[in-house]
Amino acid sequence: MPEADEVDEEEEMPLSLRLSIADTLTLGNATCGFMAVYFTTTGILIPHLTGDQATGMARHSAATAVILMLCAAVFDLFDGLVARKLRSSPMGAELDNLSDLISFGLAPAYFVLVYGMVADDAHQRVAAVGAIVVLLAVVLRLARFSCVTPPNGMFQGMPSPFGALTVVSIVLLELPFVATLLAILGTAWLMVSRVEYPKPRGRLAVAMLAWIVVSMGLLAAWAFDAPSGQLLLQTGCALQLVMGAVIPLFATARRVNNFRDNRREARAAQLP
Repeated sequence: MPEADEVDEEEEMPLSLRLSIADTLTLGNATCGFMAVYFTTTGILIPHLTGDQATGMARHSAATAVILMLCAAVFDLFDGLVARKLRSSPMGAELDNLSDLISFGLAPAYFVLVYGMVADDAHQRVAAVGAIVVLLAVVLRLARFSCVTPPNGMFQGMPSPFGALTVVSIVLLELPFVATLLAILGTAWLMVSRVEYPKPRGRLAVAMLAWIVVSMGLLAAWAFDAPSGQLLLQTGCALQLVMGAVIPLFATARRVNNFRDNRREARAAQLP
């Protein structure tokens, strides 16, 4: 009997291998990223290679792929909130990085790659280089995030979910190829830069969730060829780019104001 008890204790799953609720949400993030790659392949790339270039099908598949990336961003937002409120397993941080790599590294990079293959004015090999740059930027950003403790309430560099959605928005804007490539490379640079972005907490998290829901609505309107759907989508994509450029300006302004306030307090403390 004692030997049987020892065997049962050894076969029991270690605590470090038990998934928490937050980990389950993180796995949902990875699943959405993989399915985004699936729809990009089956709905855009394969029909292009086989000569079955149905515009409506490609539009539906592109919209579905981007909506799945948006769903991955929702999972990524909520798994952090749930982990802080409840708990996360010791695997939580590793699962989060791996899932982010799939949904916000591989999926948008693959989207850029396929764009370079199907767009009329695109150059496939140059687009492949841009896709590799996006993927490596996300890899470097996630690795740095694991090793460096960022300032309180701030991210160093554009967060990978925001960067992935910005890259996809650039492609959906259907700009000339050179402008598209330069904007994608600029977004990749922002992800590995030290430009500060606020963490999505409190009101900012609610605003981000509302923007994701609005973006899904714009994509659905475009996919089903609603009146002015193309214009609405391009407006949303343009706003995504503007936010990517403007948000760090607010963070910088707040940092400058805090620095000035600290200097004033220091001077006031030195006065007799």
